[in-house]
Amino acid sequence: MARVTSRARTATGGARPAPPAPPRCAWARDDLDIRYHDTEWGVPLHDDRALFELLTLEGAQAGLSWSTILRKRPGYRAAFAGFDPVRVARFTSASVDRLLGDDGIVRHRGKIEATIGNARAFLSMRAEHGSFDAYLWRFVGGRPVQNAWSAPGQVPAMSELSQALSRDLLARGFTFVGPTICYAFMQAGGFVNDHLTGCFRHREVRRLGNVLD
Repeated sequence: MARVTSRARTATGGARPAPPAPPRCAWARDDLDIRYHDTEWGVPLHDDRALFELLTLEGAQAGLSWSTILRKRPGYRAAFAGFDPVRVARFTSASVDRLLGDDGIVRHRGKIEATIGNARAFLSMRAEHGSFDAYLWRFVGGRPVQNAWSAPGQVPAMSELSQALSRDLLARGFTFVGPTICYAFMQAGGFVNDHLTGCFRHREVRRLGNVLD
């Protein structure tokens, strides 16, 4: 039988009401979305492998919900060697066929082949720029763009920055990197702060952006 501690009871013996949820961006609804929103979304990201993972997952989302991709994230990490681009770049056509049978990921040949091709393009870019991080952050001058949207309808699906990033990535051999995908990537990776001003994370993420060197 479950035990109820004294902390879970009020002085009158009734269960204490749960504390009110902090105000959040409207898209964070189920438990997985909420955890991701509260701890990851919009936090400035600088780790190359994490950036490669995020770009892959944003491309995988095309036509699907982000909740679906979050549920499959462990499967993606297992299927794509922990998103080690060196290892993924070595995947072969046999690897693609194998992954098409893996229900832990989105079984879409184009998206799987894009991940492998993007790993190879990633390595070429890293050789040129020193890191994927250095390449990406130059698009925003090294600091996050601090937006101040007050309603979901104000948040764009793309921007001039995401269009510029998309064009450059496509020219470098990346695929599944259209301007809408790139904008979602920039939101999630903290290149832009698109938490609504009424969301409790807006100020926290803004502060994280301001402490960058």
